[in-house]
Amino acid sequence: MRIKVIVEDVVLPATLDDTLAGRDFAALLPLDLTLTDYHGTEKVADLPRKLDISEAPASYTPRKGDITHYAPWGNIAIFYKPFQNSRGLVRLGAFDGSIDALLGDGPLSVRIEAAD
Repeated sequence: MRIKVIVEDVVLPATLDDTLAGRDFAALLPLDLTLTDYHGTEKVADLPRKLDISEAPASYTPRKGDITHYAPWGNIAIFYKPFQNSRGLVRLGAFDGSIDALLGDGPLSVRIEAAD
């Protein structure tokens, strides 16, 4: 599923994986979230509920541009730097290009919605 992440007037295209967790995330759209920086590696925000990860691997090694769900906390995590393999991390999809608009300091308001 193609989605877009809107940061002010910048539209960042992304694609969700065709997985149970990816489809469950898509069912939440549209979402208005406030992303905050975490550990100098990712932008995170709470989701309205935890996603169904029953078919997901136990861990994942994220890369720059990955959109993930950290199951223990129930949040979305968008990685702008690669990170180590993490138990409970589930890939939802990835950005199709640059994510520079997400790299600002401080809280960042975004809207995530299905692409037409």
